[in-house]
Amino acid sequence: MIQLSEIQRTYQIGGSPLRALKEVNLRIHAGEYVSVMGPSGSGKSTLLHILGCLDRPTAGSYRFAERETAHLEEGDLSRLRRHQIGFVFQFFHLVPRLTAQGNVELPMVFAGVEPAQRRDRAQQVLELVRLTARAGHRPDQLSGGEQQRVAIARAVVMNPALLLADEPTGNLDSASGKEIIDLMESMNQKGLTLIVVTHDPKVGDRARRRIRLADGLVVSDTRANT
Repeated sequence: MIQLSEIQRTYQIGGSPLRALKEVNLRIHAGEYVSVMGPSGSGKSTLLHILGCLDRPTAGSYRFAERETAHLEEGDLSRLRRHQIGFVFQFFHLVPRLTAQGNVELPMVFAGVEPAQRRDRAQQVLELVRLTARAGHRPDQLSGGEQQRVAIARAVVMNPALLLADEPTGNLDSASGKEIIDLMESMNQKGLTLIVVTHDPKVGDRARRRIRLADGLVVSDTRANT
């Protein structure tokens, strides 16, 4: 599904180059469960942004589902993100004035899905994340764990092939965090490719494959025994 070859990303900071990623080579297959770990400044978020087509590499090749993303126009990248990639972040990024159902419907609004179909699909994924009874509540009426479950429902309502989670438990207590990881793992068990970026080894070590970055380089890539 994902093939990174000699990926580099350099930013200009105050007129000086900052190499956030240095010749990263990775292959991730459909259905894998991968964690990306490393200290602050190691390149974790930069890698996630490139995987999610939110940023382009300075050099190298990124192929997603056998398509070279460097050759895609912005409109094509937007459609790829909308239909193939779901995003979950530490801060839930829900629209305050919308209900849980309204937030889940939002990607479908942008995709031009008919209202009746939007409602049906939103209700299905809200049931999946066990929030049917809270569908009419706004974010400020939901707990942190419930808000993250809404964010996950919104991320998967378009049936993406890949779910990218950036510190998904970082803003939650331990019980809510475990619930969120359990939920995403259950989706992975049904075939969704899951990549979790985290600084928390308790979260990262749950993945079947663990990639560690340091100074923009992949320094280890290991698999769990079971």
